Amino acid sequence: MSAPNLRFKEFDGDWLSSNLGEISDIKTGPFGSTLHQEDYVDIGTPIITVEHLGEIGITNQNLPLVSDADKTRLKSYLLKIGDLAFSRVGSVDRCAIVTEKENGWLFSGRILRVRPNNELIDSKNLMYALKTEDAQYRIRSVAVGQTMPSLNTEILKNFPVILSNSKNEQTKIATFLSAVDEKINQLTQKHKLLSQYRQGMMQKLFSQQIRFKADDGSEFGEWEETTLGKLAKYFKGYAFKSESYKATGIRIIRVSDLSKDSIKYDNEAIYLDENESLNHKSWAIHKGDIVITTVGSKPHLIESAVGRPIYIKKNNEGLLNQNLLVLRPIDESVEMYFIFSQLLSVKYLTHIETIQRGNANQSNITVKDLLEFKLFKASVDEQTKIANFLFAIDQKIEVVVQQIEQAKHWKKGLLQQMFV
Repeated sequence: MSAPNLRFKEFDGDWLSSNLGEISDIKTGPFGSTLHQEDYVDIGTPIITVEHLGEIGITNQNLPLVSDADKTRLKSYLLKIGDLAFSRVGSVDRCAIVTEKENGWLFSGRILRVRPNNELIDSKNLMYALKTEDAQYRIRSVAVGQTMPSLNTEILKNFPVILSNSKNEQTKIATFLSAVDEKINQLTQKHKLLSQYRQGMMQKLFSQQIRFKADDGSEFGEWEETTLGKLAKYFKGYAFKSESYKATGIRIIRVSDLSKDSIKYDNEAIYLDENESLNHKSWAIHKGDIVITTVGSKPHLIESAVGRPIYIKKNNEGLLNQNLLVLRPIDESVEMYFIFSQLLSVKYLTHIETIQRGNANQSNITVKDLLEFKLFKASVDEQTKIANFLFAIDQKIEVVVQQIEQAKHWKKGLLQQMFV
């Protein structure tokens, strides 16, 4: 018998532990022999699979459709409002709730449908209970299969969950957490719109549809098309020895320390002794540098792509390891954020796809090929105006990203405190 640490004051008493099979009906989707890929049609009823399970609800991208005849034949696999759709294979801790929009859709053989007893259970509250770290860990622990984790109806039926025996309390918890999710959704939408705005402005600025004017109101001169190698000088990272790594000191920046657009601070860092780092000052990276990965995955895998550029926004970030290079302005006529913004373009991505070598798991590029990328150079004053404009948008985007992360962190803490 137990109760959560954080609770609405009008409720008291212990919560009860029940197996999912005691409070819901659980069903596996139709197997492959029942429904084949060739049965899919252009117009019909959507059928969801694992890829359509979002953080909370069902996503609607690339939904396969089945005919009315197949829908009738498979009517026992229709979804209802309040159902929970579980991943049966792979990421078995993923689940999403069915809303009015998905009412009457079908679920595939890779999904387990959990239909709570709505007289006793608030479906959304149950979903949140199953999204706590503890519940997700326990779900992964009971999965079977060596190469691919999987669940079945019996495993889920016997999976214990502790809930309030008051449906009113369940609903109040669900309503509160739904409001938190709505805030996260609003911030995510804001991030999407700001990113789209930035992308659109970049296209207009670098196609010269939009031009800034000088401070005195005069027009700037014509742009020059040149190559990256004529605007930037570079140095390659140093191959630091693993026996030199320390638990503290000056950080060594590796390829694995870079996300798609910044240095990570939430991964396991390695360091060099401060005294020894004095012998490697030439490999220190500074504010305004552009760091580029010369190894990585294929360019379309953005998070780990070869050739991805990172703009360094503050000093003392660390020392550059091998398989990375730094770009710096060749002279005072070059504004590096103006250059960096052009490295975020589709044109640059196409260039990297053209020059990369290797396989899907490990691609690489040469410095020579990288520096042949063609881009524009404007007068330094116009470069600065464009760079400042785009940097201001990026700062707004960064603030929203931080707000999203803070909201997610808050929600994670709430889940831990509001459930047992």
